[in-house]
Amino acid sequence: MGQDVRSPRGPRCIALVGPFQSGKTTLLEAILARTGAIKTAGSVDAGTSVGDASPEARHHKMSVGLTAATTSFMGDSYTFIDCPGSVEFAHDMRAALPAVDAAVVVCEADEKKLPQLQIILRELEELGIPRFLFLNKIDRASKRIRETLATLQPASRVPLVLRQIPIWNGDLIEGFVDLALERAFVYREHKPSEVMALEGGNLDREKEARFSMLEKLADHDDALMEQLLEDIQPPRDAVFDDLARELREGLICPVLLGAAIRENGVLRLMKALRHEAPGVAETAQRLGVKDQKDALAYVFKTLHLQHGGKLSLARVLAGRLDDGATLQSSSGESGRISGILGVSGAHDGKRPSAEAGDAVALGKLDAIKTGDTVSSGKSTPASLVAVVPAPPVLSISIAATDRKDDVKLGQALLRLNEEDPSLTMIQNPRTHDTVLWGQGEMHLRVAQERLKDRYGVNVKAHPPAIGYQETIRKPITQRGRHKKQSGGHGQFGDVVLDIKPKPRGSGFEFHEKVVGGAVPRNYIPAVEEGVVDALARGPLGFPVIDVDVTLTDGSYHSVDSSDLAFRTAARIGISEALPQCQPVLLEPIHLVEIVCPTDATAKINAILSARRGQILGFDTREGWSGWDCVRATMPEAEIGDLIVELRSATAGAGTFTRQFDRMAEVTGRAADQIIAAHRDAA
Repeated sequence: MGQDVRSPRGPRCIALVGPFQSGKTTLLEAILARTGAIKTAGSVDAGTSVGDASPEARHHKMSVGLTAATTSFMGDSYTFIDCPGSVEFAHDMRAALPAVDAAVVVCEADEKKLPQLQIILRELEELGIPRFLFLNKIDRASKRIRETLATLQPASRVPLVLRQIPIWNGDLIEGFVDLALERAFVYREHKPSEVMALEGGNLDREKEARFSMLEKLADHDDALMEQLLEDIQPPRDAVFDDLARELREGLICPVLLGAAIRENGVLRLMKALRHEAPGVAETAQRLGVKDQKDALAYVFKTLHLQHGGKLSLARVLAGRLDDGATLQSSSGESGRISGILGVSGAHDGKRPSAEAGDAVALGKLDAIKTGDTVSSGKSTPASLVAVVPAPPVLSISIAATDRKDDVKLGQALLRLNEEDPSLTMIQNPRTHDTVLWGQGEMHLRVAQERLKDRYGVNVKAHPPAIGYQETIRKPITQRGRHKKQSGGHGQFGDVVLDIKPKPRGSGFEFHEKVVGGAVPRNYIPAVEEGVVDALARGPLGFPVIDVDVTLTDGSYHSVDSSDLAFRTAARIGISEALPQCQPVLLEPIHLVEIVCPTDATAKINAILSARRGQILGFDTREGWSGWDCVRATMPEAEIGDLIVELRSATAGAGTFTRQFDRMAEVTGRAADQIIAAHRDAA
């Protein structure tokens, strides 16, 4: 331990993460105010914060995208990335996390948020990111700190190590004891804490809590274990070294206390980050960066500004990036930097270059996207990170209110997808609708607001069409005849078709068994085209599937027959036959897999049953303590807003994936209602 692991390590990048409404943006304000980056801390409620500065965030009073802001503390530069807490906007967090040196997990003593906390801690654990837990809103605490820690511990796979204990004055917390420093402090609102005497009951509690902290550290330090067994007090520097080493190796998660709204505990947090968080060299090593001669950076966010063009927020991992440099990306694209900006809020202040450790905004890299690794070298760099969006869970069909905005809408959607790849668009080939897929109700609402406010495109939205189809139960032989005489050549086509149902899922097949040239071979492809035309919309109003059609006979005219005539004859034959074949409505059934906290499983089962779901079974979620995985089949029509009810039942933590399974018959009143609704909408 001879090396001083507490020395400054260049520009640091720290993520602020945590469950929804845990106070991350308020903590960012407190940090910026405490370190002198802003005069006074802004307020989320008042709409004066550096974070959550977008119109959508101001309107909804919640983070709907990440905010990056840079400040300095004791001569070191720190960029904080304030990540949204809502699971609907979690992609921003997932894309940014690989770039950070450490994370501060902001949480509170609320058991309802424990599943959300577990999701976030698991993400950090799997990425190998060192993390502190900042127990916020300590001024409102009603439980003793040990009870709170016991409540939170199940969310973490490594020990939560208490670094501070509160000093109580009756039912109020007036300060804290730093267990590593062995000093007591009294909080002062919006001012630095003051040292107070550590004596009496507080001294006794400090000794007990400090010994508990050291015991956890000793699990990974044999020398410290021997000192404790021999009742020898370890040197303070050795304790700090152990805290730093075990944090960086992911062996512990230190817990600090504070109240961001009052700026309490902020300076202690900053000092812990300064002394113990790793720097960019360790982060680059974690990401697999080898000896690097050229500048290397990772793009963690893309922004499209109304008047500033495209910005790529990036963390420089090695070397120096110069303005005007041409960058090669891991996706095979390249681009020339047109401006390097420091980040504060969104961006601030032009600069000529960026060094390893800096987080900056790079201008006009049009071909570069979020998740790319970029290099100033001539060869394509290896991708350091694979950022995969979570599967979408909710969709809406959208269209421009004014048809002349259709092109504008398409361009705006592409830009929204560049900024947020967890928002995706597809074209429904049957209805020709644009379907917008996202991570939840608020996610899609914010997307529509951005289309209107940022890109000037008003859209109308409605639930997407369900993929109903129909099939037949009864075989039939049907003649289709098309004869039309007008001036000049007429039109003549005549076909005899055998139409039979096929097993479910086997699709459409066309055959021909014509003998004696009743239908010339050159017209047979046109007959198949006519059949396909007619099957596109059956008697119930939906595409017809699982049908076998065989051309067996027909006749032609040497002058009046043509491809068009036989195509029309086949279409007439199928259209006249299908109503006589006992048509039946089919609806798509999906396999649904829901992950949820165990205490919500009974609610989930009830939700599935109420939505015509057939529960196949459930197991404990592999590797997740206190979680279940429920499997069921469910009609597509019932899945539409499932995520809304699911999240309500799981305090925002549950989610699901789905996969098409089969088409199933719908009969009786349910079928009548679907058919009637479809006809009314047509």
